[in-house]
Parts: sequence; structure tokens; C-alpha cells
Amino acid sequence: MAAALAACRAGRTVVLTEETDWIGGQLTSQAVPPDEHPWVEQFGVTATYRALRESIRSHYRQWYPLRAEARALPLLNPGAGRVSKLCHEPRVAVAVLESMLAPHVAAGRLTVLTHTRPVAADTDGDLVRAVTLEDVRDGARHTVAASYVLDATETGELLELAGVEHALGAEARSEYDEPHAPETADPLNQQGITVCFALSHHQGENHTIDRPADYGFWRSYRPDFWPGPLLGLLAPDPRSLEAVPRTFEPNPDIDPLDVSADQSADAGGKELWGFRRILAGRLHRPGAFDSDITLVNWPLNDYWLKPLVGAGEETGRAAVTEARRLSLSVLYWLQTEAPRTDGGTGFPGLRPRPDVTGTADGLAKAPRT
Repeated sequence: MAAALAACRAGRTVVLTEETDWIGGQLTSQAVPPDEHPWVEQFGVTATYRALRESIRSHYRQWYPLRAEARALPLLNPGAGRVSKLCHEPRVAVAVLESMLAPHVAAGRLTVLTHTRPVAADTDGDLVRAVTLEDVRDGARHTVAASYVLDATETGELLELAGVEHALGAEARSEYDEPHAPETADPLNQQGITVCFALSHHQGENHTIDRPADYGFWRSYRPDFWPGPLLGLLAPDPRSLEAVPRTFEPNPDIDPLDVSADQSADAGGKELWGFRRILAGRLHRPGAFDSDITLVNWPLNDYWLKPLVGAGEETGRAAVTEARRLSLSVLYWLQTEAPRTDGGTGFPGLRPRPDVTGTADGLAKAPRT
């Protein structure tokens, strides 16, 4: 997005492609609030990125029924989540990004092709001359020639298509003298992926989904490096790998204005509901929302059994399918078996939010990589 805007501002003609129907990547199709450094409000961002962040805040101030004290906050955090100083709904990011692109689209400098992915590249030595694109809905293909081609995908879609030299997975310790690298290279040793999903909670209601077909597998799955079952509230600390219990309490009785999103002081990941909350109901006038909305991107739904890239397209598709099934299993476990502070189990009032993610099942359009 930033590259497309910069090129358009320089007077270039740009074709921007996106495989889903939402531009924006992590902020939108992956549904994830931005993971940012603790000093993001003071320094360390570009002017365009700061404009994006401030426009997201302005969207909430203009259209949402915020409490007066929340509306007046110059550093409004709409979700009052702890992972970022700007937790927000993916649809808001889509609206703001489309607004930022709109004048360039109107001027004819920018063509945005959604539902489109690259399938071939025409190269001459180290020069990429053209890219063949495919509409994922009907398979229609067309080729775009350009003087400059930028791959901004998280999985490097053009690397293999264009024959670009690249490395995957873990490199050997001897290659760069990395003390924690393995003795031998392992291209398929890759970071797990996560299919996130959005939830609200409605006490007294029952929104329990059908039991997923492979729930039994995930319910009993216990990795040898995990302190307990994957579907549980005990998980490794991402920094020390020490076993740390998490808590889960929907719509806690805490004023969201009292929440601090400063990961330099507290990573904030031990309290799951508020960690990636993307809408804090109590920031708004009473009665406006009957629940917060939280985003589930936790240790419980990290998937790593198959690699996403490097093992063939079929394996990559299987990885995404299995990751989606894991997330549905996490949802079902939360609704039926997760421990409650009152001694009971399950939160049947948890409601998946397809309206938030723009999908039929409430899962994100694309996995977080």
C-alpha cells in the first residue's frame, strides 16, 4: 500500500493486486491489529503510516458513539487492546485505506485488482518484464508489463515464479554464525501461521458451533515442547518459553481508559480477552454495544504441522485448511470446555463475528504469517 501511494505521488501509473477482496494485508484480510514498537507515537514511522493511524482514529471519532472523554483522547485506542496502541476493526482499516487510494484511482493513476494473484513472470536475466495475473473467481488471466515490479506479499509469491535467489526456513549455524541456528539448514522449519477470528460475548445466549470434525485430534494434541494440551490456558511465554498460565474472562469489569498498551513494560498477553480486543464497548455511550469484540490470535491457534511455502502448492493449501480447522476447534473448546472463574466450563455466549471479518464463518480471509 505504501509503495503504491509513493509511486502514484511520483506521477507513476500503478497496478495494485490483492488476492482477497480486501486490500491491506495484516490490518484487514488477516484481521490483526498492528504489532508496533512501544514508541510508535513518538518516532519510528513514516509520514504516510502516521496519516493512516490518525485517519483510523478520526474514523472512530466521526462515526462511533464514543464517550466524551474517549473522543477527546489524542491517542485513542479504539479496542483498548494491549498488543498495540491502535487496536481496531479490520473493516475500518479497509475504509481508510480505500480513502487514501481514492484520489489516485479517480485520476487514473492507480488500478486496483482484487481477487487477483500472480501465476507467472516473464523475465530477462535479473529483470522482470511482466507478470501474468489470474482472477481467483473465474480463472481469467491477463499479463501486465511494467518497468518496475514489486512483490509486497508476505510469502514472496514472485520469488519462485521469477526465479529469484532466495532462502526458506532455518539456515545452518555455520552460514552466519548464529548461535541459536540449527547445525544443518532446514527450509521447512518455518514460523507457524494463524487463522484469526473475531468474537463477542452475549451472556445467556447460546452460539455454540457444530463440533468440528477433527476436534478430537486437536483436543488431545500436546506438542512435546508445550507444557500441556494445545487447547488449554497454559502456554509458553514467547520470550522465555517458560510455562505461563493465561486467563480468559469476556467483557471484564475494567474501564478501557485504564488499559495501558505498552509492551516494553508488560507484554499483555496473559489476559487473552483484552490482549487483541478490537472494539471496547465501554469506550462508547451506554447501550451502544452489548459486548466488546476481541480478536483471537493466541498460542492456542498457532498452526505449524505443515509448512505454508516451499513444499508445493498442495501442501500450502493443506496447511491453510488445517489451520482454519484448528481455529474452529479453539472456538468450540472456548464455547464448551474452557475453564471459567466460577468453576464451570465453557462460554456458549461467545459469538463468532462474520460481519467483522467479512467471511461466512467468522474466520479471517487469510492466515497471519
